Amino acid sequence: MMPARVYSTVRGVARLVFTDRADGDFAGDGDPSRCAAQVSALADLSWTWVNQVHGGDVLVVEEPGGGCGSRADGLVTSVPAAMLTVRGADCPLVGLVSPQGVVAVAHAGWRGLVAGVLPRTVEVMRAQGALEITAVLGPCITASVYEFGSVDLDEAVAALGPSVRAQTAQRRPALNLVAGVVASLGSCGVAVDLESHRCTAGDDSLYSHRARGDRGRHLAAVWLEEP
Repeated sequence: MMPARVYSTVRGVARLVFTDRADGDFAGDGDPSRCAAQVSALADLSWTWVNQVHGGDVLVVEEPGGGCGSRADGLVTSVPAAMLTVRGADCPLVGLVSPQGVVAVAHAGWRGLVAGVLPRTVEVMRAQGALEITAVLGPCITASVYEFGSVDLDEAVAALGPSVRAQTAQRRPALNLVAGVVASLGSCGVAVDLESHRCTAGDDSLYSHRARGDRGRHLAAVWLEEP
């Protein structure tokens, strides 16, 4: 596991973690309970998992473990001891924390980025009382190894701006997901911390479906510790 990011908030300490292969496979294979022991190794808390559909829906979690199985790609809470989780391999996983004690995670694949999952997550955080927001990008695939179809690339550029149009190392059309996350959050006034980002295709300690055909998934988890 990458080192946990720790933040002070008015509701207690917030912790954000991004897992890697050493922490296990969080794909769930349709049964998230299979991952329960691995999740409890991160923190012995009730956790919320969702059915991720590469869309823009955001779930507000109102109690520890609330909303499990909901259809969403973003989760927000201000409740201590409620662990929020999203899974991914090559898709960006983003954690968001506010000193006002509102935290969130989002699964931001290219379709989710186009659907506005990140601005929507920020909107919901602000409605819950967040005034300042720090966004942290975890592992995802980078443009040099992410060849992308021209039609879908044009759609992404139309939604996110020209910074997402890129080329692979072989000079084929590519999508820059990192630039997409930065542009999407920048549109709502949130800067992105890239310190925890690593390329899933270029790092064998991470899962990559595109580069290696991996079926495994990492986890991004965020929670407020109880005071």
